[in-house]
Amino acid sequence: MYTQALNTSDADDRHIEDAARAAAFQARIDAEERIEPNDWMPAAYRRTLTRQISQHAHSEVVGMLPEGNWITRAPSLRRKAALLAKVQDECGHGLYLYAAAETLGASREELVDLMLAGKAKYSSIFNYPTLTWADIGVIGWLVDGAAIMNQIPLCRCSYGPYARAMIRVCKEESFHQRQGYEIMLTLARGTDEQKAMAQDALNRWWWPVLMMFGPPDQASQHSDTSTKWKIKRFSNDELRQKFVDATVPQAQYLGLTIPDPGMKQNEAGHWEYSAIDWDEFKQVLAGNGPCNHDRMAARRKAHDEGAWVREAAEAYAEKRRHRQTAQAAE
Repeated sequence: MYTQALNTSDADDRHIEDAARAAAFQARIDAEERIEPNDWMPAAYRRTLTRQISQHAHSEVVGMLPEGNWITRAPSLRRKAALLAKVQDECGHGLYLYAAAETLGASREELVDLMLAGKAKYSSIFNYPTLTWADIGVIGWLVDGAAIMNQIPLCRCSYGPYARAMIRVCKEESFHQRQGYEIMLTLARGTDEQKAMAQDALNRWWWPVLMMFGPPDQASQHSDTSTKWKIKRFSNDELRQKFVDATVPQAQYLGLTIPDPGMKQNEAGHWEYSAIDWDEFKQVLAGNGPCNHDRMAARRKAHDEGAWVREAAEAYAEKRRHRQTAQAAE
């Protein structure tokens, strides 16, 4: 009908149809409807979600490494058990998220291969070393605290599978944040040496944690479209400010000092922080952080050494298929 009435090509027909679908899609987004895997969606929406969810999954998996390094060195059996449980949680989060990415038509194997090849990114924060036990407390308190600030709005993400996965993830991350704060509280109320260890960890992690929220809004490449599609609900700078405002009073309660002499509270009650060194952020993203090489080497080694598990699982699945086919033929 379109070619007869409008004398347009097939390509133009598809463009008109896609434009109508895109308008209907945006209307659903504006009405706060959830988009599900079998619904039509623009290719750019699918690509944006695949990129974000897979990078989130990579971050959860790589994030096990700095903490896993301390499981055998935790100061008590209670601390060992809690840290082991936390690392297992992070692994589970990665699996939830890879499964969510697969609903968009992505292959988990392909996504992992891109990460191992250095073509897909993960959070910059995991390229910093854990030098002392206090670093484990700071990761729970600050890193997981920043993650919660980022992830709670994702529970209202427009894409259903991602939003539902984030509900459980956020519940577990909240526990991790409390666990980290309790470690810091114990150290801050301990000996002078323990309090100094806690302060040193805060000094080293504060600025990298602020970078976790991503570049400033004027330099963010994907914020506008992500906000339009309600994948994101707040901008990078808004989330960063919310995190700072929530965290400064916690540091004051611990008796620790935020490593920012220029920080001050304005009349609106917000804590104004000094300029962030975005050159450091860019260097870490480019693969030049303190632990980039070590993290990727560890993941590649684990992937290679786990090949036999994947092969065994595939062989078992094939055996089951043959058995079910034979039973169906009887």
